[in-house]
Amino acid sequence: MVERDSDRSVSQTVRAQLSLRDLILSGDLRPGERISELQAVETIGASRTPVRMALVRLEEEGLLEAIPSGGFMVKAFSERDVLDSIELRGTVEGLAARFAAERGVSSRDLEPLKGCLDEIDGLVRQDPISVEAFSSYVALNARFHALLTELSRSPPLIRQVDRASALPFASPSGFVMTQSTLPNARHTLLIAQDQHRVVIDAIENREGARAEAIMREHARVAARNLRVVLRNKTHSDLLPGLALIKMPGD
Repeated sequence: MVERDSDRSVSQTVRAQLSLRDLILSGDLRPGERISELQAVETIGASRTPVRMALVRLEEEGLLEAIPSGGFMVKAFSERDVLDSIELRGTVEGLAARFAAERGVSSRDLEPLKGCLDEIDGLVRQDPISVEAFSSYVALNARFHALLTELSRSPPLIRQVDRASALPFASPSGFVMTQSTLPNARHTLLIAQDQHRVVIDAIENREGARAEAIMREHARVAARNLRVVLRNKTHSDLLPGLALIKMPGD
C-alpha cells in the first residue's frame, strides 16, 4: 500500500512537471516571469506537494530560477549558454563512447545499436526527407544516443549524460525538427548518420580516443543547427522554447 502511494506521488509530480514545462516552452510563461507554488497549483490544477516537487525539478533542469524572497522565475538563456550546454553534453557522451571502446563491447551488445542505425538509414534515404521522417528520426536518434551511453557500463557517467541532455536545448535531437525546413536538411542528417556509423566502428575496434573525438564533434552538429535556427526564425514554431533564448540586442 505504501509503495502504491509512493508510485502515485511520483506520477503526479511527473505530470505537474510536464505541464509546467509545456507552459514555459510554449511561451505561456515568459522569461523573467515569476511563478509561485500557489499560482502553479491554480494554473495546472494539481495539489501543492507534487507542484512543489515539480518546481524544484524544473529548477534543476535549468528552466526556472529560485527567487530569494520566495517562488521561482522563468530563466532566459543566451546563445552562449545553450552552446555551452551542447558542448557539455558532447563531452560526457564522448567519455561514454571512450569507456565503451576501452572496456570492450560484444557483438551481441552492439546489435541494438546497429539495428537502430539501420532504421535511421531507411529514413535518410528519402530525398527529400519528409517532416514525418524527421519526426521518426528524433525518436530513433534519442534511442541511439541512449543505447550508446549504456555501453559505457558506468552508472555514474550515465547519470551525468542524462543530466547534461536535460539542460535546456542540449538534447541530441534538440534542433532536428527546425532543421527539417532548411534547404540542406538531408545533407546535415547524412553527416550525423555517418558519425553514428564511425563511432560504432571505433567502439568495435576499441579505439577509445577516436570514439570520444567523434562524439564530441557529433554534438557540434547541434551547435551548428542552433546558429542556423537563431538566424532564421521563419520556422521557430518547430522549436518549443525558442523565446527563452535571448539574442544580442534583445
